Amino acid sequence: MPEEAPAPLGIDATTPNAARMYNYYLGGKDNFAADRAAAEQVLKVAPEARELARQNRAFMRRAIRHVMADAGIRQFIDIGTGLPTEGNVHEIVHAHDPDATIVYVDNDPVVLAHSRAILSRTPHTATLRGDLRQPLDILSTPALRDLIDFSKPVAVLLVAVLHFLTEDDKPGEVIARLRDSLAPGSHLILSHVTADERAHAAQQGAAVYRKASSSITLRNRQQIMDLFEGFELIPPGMVKLHDWRPDEDSAFATYRGRELPTWFFCGVGRIR
Repeated sequence: MPEEAPAPLGIDATTPNAARMYNYYLGGKDNFAADRAAAEQVLKVAPEARELARQNRAFMRRAIRHVMADAGIRQFIDIGTGLPTEGNVHEIVHAHDPDATIVYVDNDPVVLAHSRAILSRTPHTATLRGDLRQPLDILSTPALRDLIDFSKPVAVLLVAVLHFLTEDDKPGEVIARLRDSLAPGSHLILSHVTADERAHAAQQGAAVYRKASSSITLRNRQQIMDLFEGFELIPPGMVKLHDWRPDEDSAFATYRGRELPTWFFCGVGRIR
């Protein structure tokens, strides 16, 4: 095997990075040895993690298609976007409407560099540096305002990102600030890890992330449901990943012949 290429200047390749670990679960190549080693530790206690990562992406695709087809949404803000992989938000959206707008937001320099490189020639898109803990700073960014018309409905994606906020970060207040800035008819697309079903294994997996770039806060079903306060949950409500309007994208509902454990809850909320 050839030696791994050195990390770009300013990038820490020795500390596991949550976005790069997720990229590894999805079969991507934008990760370093430390990321792969940490991800393999997670896979030892939660061997379904690869399938769950795929399920999470499949839920996101179905949710985007829904809000476009059924709600007419043509503006998207993806916060905590992670490293670009096959089936990015703009690819799903532009397959339906090439004129729809997408803004990606992340605070990870690796994510920003990759995303900007991929989107440099993609119309109606932008990648911005921003921290979910300062939602109003994100929404007031001029580059975002150039693309997003807040007098019209917007879909905000918080897919597998809120569990990286601690209780001290007050995720409910973060979502409330986002919600109160959006027009009626806007939607929230959300997924979040849980320890409801396999608490011990979930805690072991979370311990790996405590040594990575971002720790994980495990929340139960009610705590995740509370994040939808002020939104009307559209059917089927808050459910497992593969139970949200399953279709041909739901091919990874099992692992080694058994139904996937409930590691995630997800849902789509609408502002009346």
